[in-house]
Amino acid sequence: MATSSLARRCLAEAFATFALVFAGCGAIVADAERGGSLGAVGIAAAFGLAIMTMVYALGHVSGAHVNPAVSIAFTLTRHFPVRDACAYVPAQLAGAVVGALVLRLAWDGDPAQLGATVPTLGAGAALAYELVLTALLLFVIVAVATDTRAPGAAAAIAIGGTVALGSLVGGDVSGGSLNPARSFGPALVASEWADFWIYVVGPVTGALGGALGYALVRQGRRRAPL
Repeated sequence: MATSSLARRCLAEAFATFALVFAGCGAIVADAERGGSLGAVGIAAAFGLAIMTMVYALGHVSGAHVNPAVSIAFTLTRHFPVRDACAYVPAQLAGAVVGALVLRLAWDGDPAQLGATVPTLGAGAALAYELVLTALLLFVIVAVATDTRAPGAAAAIAIGGTVALGSLVGGDVSGGSLNPARSFGPALVASEWADFWIYVVGPVTGALGGALGYALVRQGRRRAPL
């Protein structure tokens, strides 16, 4: 029974990550192929809305991590079982690859490298953006997902909004990935591996930092503010 439940949750994670790559990276491809019709704001909105809708649709099924960095950070901070994380991460990567494959079939090739993330200001700047923006994302996720004081109904909006913010702020520097799976799918299908390590090290390190940062803030609130 437990194995069956984990399989269903992994399927939910794979589908949600597929949706993120198909919608978000699809917006990048469409923007490139249609003369900038969406722009940076439109692309950021696509990523944010994809996450928001998946959290609403699948949050009650799998938790809607949709991101290996989230699963790893939750595991390291003891919010998530190691066994489940070892199943979630491959499912997320698989969903991202399928999303990129569908885009390749739809556009008959690799326009805009299918939304692959490549630094534009050097590896150092890209790493800093990925680390800081993912820390911000996890700070928000941990706040709305683990703190009973946070308004649960707005969790999807808060998380989706933070993803959109990361895409908007980091898009022209690092690609605003904040998610190893989101970068892995297009990189694999388009064979674009330039500085790919940034999109693993930055998000995973930032995610752990953001989760620990919120834990410090939460523990520090012993009394109501004056």
